[in-house]
Amino acid sequence: MSISRKHFLKQAGALTLGFSGLYIFSGCSTSEGAPTRLITEPFGSLKADPNGLFDLPEGFSYKIISTFGDKMDDGLYVPHRPDGMATFPGPDGLTILIRNHEVNAAKGGAESAFGEDFALTDKLGANEFYDPGQDNNPGQGGTTTVVYDTETQTVVREFLSLAGTLRNCAGGATPWNSWLTCEEIVTHPDDVYAKSHGYVFEVPASTEIGRATPTPIKAMGRFNHEAVAVDPGSGVVYLTEDDSEGLLYRYIPNTPGQLLDGGRLQALAIRGHASLDTRNWGSRTVEVGQKFDSKWIDVKDVDNPDDDLRYRGFEDGAARFARGEGMWYGNDAVYFACTNGGPEKLGQIWKYTPSSSEAASGEADAPGTLELFVESLDSTIIENADNLTVAPWGDLLVCEDTGEQQHLNGITPEGQVYKLGLNAKSNSELAGATFSPDGSTLFMNIQHSGITLAITGPWEKARG
Repeated sequence: MSISRKHFLKQAGALTLGFSGLYIFSGCSTSEGAPTRLITEPFGSLKADPNGLFDLPEGFSYKIISTFGDKMDDGLYVPHRPDGMATFPGPDGLTILIRNHEVNAAKGGAESAFGEDFALTDKLGANEFYDPGQDNNPGQGGTTTVVYDTETQTVVREFLSLAGTLRNCAGGATPWNSWLTCEEIVTHPDDVYAKSHGYVFEVPASTEIGRATPTPIKAMGRFNHEAVAVDPGSGVVYLTEDDSEGLLYRYIPNTPGQLLDGGRLQALAIRGHASLDTRNWGSRTVEVGQKFDSKWIDVKDVDNPDDDLRYRGFEDGAARFARGEGMWYGNDAVYFACTNGGPEKLGQIWKYTPSSSEAASGEADAPGTLELFVESLDSTIIENADNLTVAPWGDLLVCEDTGEQQHLNGITPEGQVYKLGLNAKSNSELAGATFSPDGSTLFMNIQHSGITLAITGPWEKARG
């Protein structure tokens, strides 16, 4: 099933309409000097869920559309630990939802699609697994695809769409209708696994049951990958690294849209500030709202088994970030979260605005800019930002990953924060927030419960 690039860009534009930029959020003030505060607009305060699962504002409701262990249409089980997701328009108004599963390296198969002791691996051909493992112990992560009808709010079909990978955490959608899924782990072949891990894989958006060709995009580097975002204009792919000493990367493909054709991996550096530590731990090096001109440093030996790209890049002058996680392209910019950045380690959100000549001649004269957009100093406002997305009305929606209460937060263009949801059941990170192409349905995961929700309600209150 093929969807045009024009259709994708139209969808992306609709999702970012009106998002003219977040103002400074530091827990105390905005860039205009007004105090940052929790607001109840546009949807009102949260109401306790009588089922004790997920609190939402008045008029909103959720539906559990998938749960760990459910039998899927391909005869396999829904794997555990759902994480990053994205949606794509399907035929006849259907929504294609592709979902990661952050299942760790382990024996036994209990959290995999194949059940205890991998009893169902014979349902797949050997070439459908990236890593078949040693003695029938394939990688337990991967992706699943949910074909969803937003008009009837029902699942049409659900199946495993990538097999044999590990710890698929986040990723990102491409303008050519595929999902880039990221392994947040670096391992070597051993007595459990037959292949190395730590790569990005591509999964086409399709309504038909089947598995993606499990080919790692090795030129995109081997490290603790988290999320990606694609600039539809330049075709450049941006990547976060989930490490307390991580870098921000970009991948310049030799052929736009054909990532396996190879390309250059680079790390972001700040002009005039070699090896800038952006984490603001101990002493503040970056002020909220401060903008920097960027430059990009080539990263060599990107498939190195030593897992040292972040150290070599920093030594060469690249900037250091505090656990880069969720990432989203919108409003001609890339937003990404650093989960424990800031002096209180409560999280930061950054904004990178690409050059008008990104990755092309002329970039040096008009460089892209990096801005610290959000830095939380108050856990009651935002705590440990993780996955994020841009809502159809322009606000940023941010999932929390913290051991206490986990909220789904909204941040307005004026920098005010509201609570759109609360995990009322368990201490589990929220993940994968993403809207259907028609804007009617918000999908989200409660990871440790193994649950995927479809949330509907009066979104028009925010659209005005």
